[in-house]
Amino acid sequence: MKYKKLGNSDLIVSNICLGCMGFGDSAKGQHSWTLNEENSEEIIKYALEKGINFFDTAIAYQSGTSEQYLGRILKKYIEREKVVIATKFLPRTEDEIEKGISGQQHIETMLNKSLENLGMEYVDLYIYHMWDYNTPLYDIMEGLNNMIKAGKIKYIGISNCFAWQLAEANALAEKYGFAKFISIQGHYNLIFREEEREMIPYCKEKNIAITPYSSLAGGRLSKHYGESSRRLTEDKYAKLKYDLTEEQDKTIIDRVIEIADKKNISMTEVSLAWLIKKGAIPIVGATKTAQIDGMVKSVNAILTEEEIKYLEEPYLPHKLVGVMAQNLK
Repeated sequence: MKYKKLGNSDLIVSNICLGCMGFGDSAKGQHSWTLNEENSEEIIKYALEKGINFFDTAIAYQSGTSEQYLGRILKKYIEREKVVIATKFLPRTEDEIEKGISGQQHIETMLNKSLENLGMEYVDLYIYHMWDYNTPLYDIMEGLNNMIKAGKIKYIGISNCFAWQLAEANALAEKYGFAKFISIQGHYNLIFREEEREMIPYCKEKNIAITPYSSLAGGRLSKHYGESSRRLTEDKYAKLKYDLTEEQDKTIIDRVIEIADKKNISMTEVSLAWLIKKGAIPIVGATKTAQIDGMVKSVNAILTEEEIKYLEEPYLPHKLVGVMAQNLK
């Protein structure tokens, strides 16, 4: 494993982050394919053994059970200070707005619940999961800053936003002396590259860490045709994101397979090596220990400039999908 500093922070993280959306009670959330605690433990323990020290979860994942599993399992195997934990909070609900609960109160309540779920006193990275159009930005930034001052958060990140929103938030933070967002968790992979238009150039200019989710497009960039998995079959949300462009994306997936075969490495290694070459710290989920091996090997996989151009050349613009298409003002 290789390690690097996470943007403008002093956090040293593995160049692969283990995404924990696949862990949690399958009866308590959006996804039916998640692993129970025993199987989650096998994956997390193996990831630790392979040098992964960066873990990403969210209060929204399976009604908080992902956080609960992660916290309990890590406590068995490693000291708190040796891992970097990220979790995420959701916007205020309509009910909270009607009751007059402020953005600051909402953040404190959600953070306290996440800390309770994790069994931890602080999180290293607290992420604004999606833009809240119904809450003043000042309220969000001051609320997060207050939690940093309280010692419950080390740094803050943001997910599912436009570049102008990240720029506006950090400009406001600078004006008022609040903490700035040090990372962006956006939808980015070889078959969805819309982040390259504005977000990635902005983040590189400002040294904001790029930590993409859906790094393997829900398995589409890691499995040969005919291979399947429970997630590929049951993940309706991933189907919503990728099915409409399946034919358009096929050429790129074919090229991933071609390069993987030529170099005698896995599709996972090719797809993640491309992201790492772009300066990213990919967030990658796993439901089998063998998938961890592919993640770890990708850190040392080498793609030539010609191979990178070959992978990128067929890409055509995509419409926004997922959270970015649904969470609009």
